[in-house]
Amino acid sequence: MSDIDFTLRPIGVIRSSLLLRKGAPRQGTEGAPDAWLEIDAAFAPALEGIGAGDELLVITWPHEGRRDTFKVYPRGRRDLPPAGVFATRSPDRPNPLGLHPVIVLELAGPRLKVGPIEAIDGTPVVDIKPVLRPSAGA
Repeated sequence: MSDIDFTLRPIGVIRSSLLLRKGAPRQGTEGAPDAWLEIDAAFAPALEGIGAGDELLVITWPHEGRRDTFKVYPRGRRDLPPAGVFATRSPDRPNPLGLHPVIVLELAGPRLKVGPIEAIDGTPVVDIKPVLRPSAGA
């Protein structure tokens, strides 16, 4: 493999009523609450252009994910055969990146209220991207 070395820096953190991984919804659309993204002040200028109603992809680092797990039972269902983590949305994976489609509900300085999002409180945010839709006639 490549000898490329790189470092991810969190740009912020999730502040959620979900405190434990156990019992958290597996997807935002499965009953997850709204939460606040607290963006580090150094990255606040990067929020320019984001407004209430915008659709975003929040990329997180599921810090409680196991990095040595390569197979899981899909959705934790033991009645299904194990699958490789790359075929699942499990937070247990070699590089635990979470992808969360959300809607911006409110902005308060360097804080964004978004939802729904299944990430637990304290989860590092590593990036935010807008959801781009094809334009009419494309």
